[in-house]
Amino acid sequence: MRAGEWVRLTDTKGRRHNFELVPGKRFFSNKGHIDHDELIGRDEGFTVTASTGGEYLVFRPLLSEFVVSMPRGAAVVYPKDAAQIVAMADIFPGARVVEAGVGSGALTCSLLRAVGPYGRVMSFERREEFAEVARKNVDQFFGTPPGECHPNWELELGDLQVALPARGERCDRMILDMLAPWECVDAAADALYPGGILCAYVATTTQLSRFMETVRVHGGFTEPQAWESLVRDWHVEGLAVRPGHKMIGHTAFLVTARRLASGQRPPRKTRRPAPGAYGPDYTGPRPADAPVLADDSVTD
Repeated sequence: MRAGEWVRLTDTKGRRHNFELVPGKRFFSNKGHIDHDELIGRDEGFTVTASTGGEYLVFRPLLSEFVVSMPRGAAVVYPKDAAQIVAMADIFPGARVVEAGVGSGALTCSLLRAVGPYGRVMSFERREEFAEVARKNVDQFFGTPPGECHPNWELELGDLQVALPARGERCDRMILDMLAPWECVDAAADALYPGGILCAYVATTTQLSRFMETVRVHGGFTEPQAWESLVRDWHVEGLAVRPGHKMIGHTAFLVTARRLASGQRPPRKTRRPAPGAYGPDYTGPRPADAPVLADDSVTD
């Protein structure tokens, strides 16, 4: 392990501590102190004893461990959702990926790993303070030398709706992690290659509905698919096999849709919407063939 890297210490009760290795510094806890110099230069995966006898297991943090403990400007995309995005948005080596809303850089790290040395990630962030935190976190995780940036990453301060069309960039995948992703559907349609995938990460049901209906109304994408993932750990010890007491429940909804070729429209749906789906109380985007139902036509 080298100076400047992050290290993860885990005590006998499973409590974790993450910090950067700095020559001459000390780590302090209620179990005593450990000199950073005791850790630098050793292979990870060893046990170290603090000054008052407390034992710690020492490893470099995995990406999934780093992102939940790194400094934050905005909320991070949890590892379970980042994994779903990489898989379901089919982020492949060599892909050109556009990301809107860089947050604290958690998803960016996963995207950069997935595109590999020949791919490219372009991130757009409206808020300068978020962009600065994300840049530091990405550089920290990948060990980017001071004054340089990751060779396959470009971070631009600005609004994707304006900045991306002005650059004339095309991409294979687009990930929208922002408050109003429906505002970027037109820009996404112009930038994505035919067959490309648009993916949105939204926190609320109102955002979910607005985005999906906007994609439908646009007409240049396949039928959008929405889902969420829940993760529950298990306690396994001899005959004591049961669900754990901790669970990562709802964090966000994910939506994906594929870009159609220019001028093409998706086949018309043969299944009718649920009664009242587009009734008089619905005020969002409305597909052209959606029936408008009167109050007395809506049944329980």
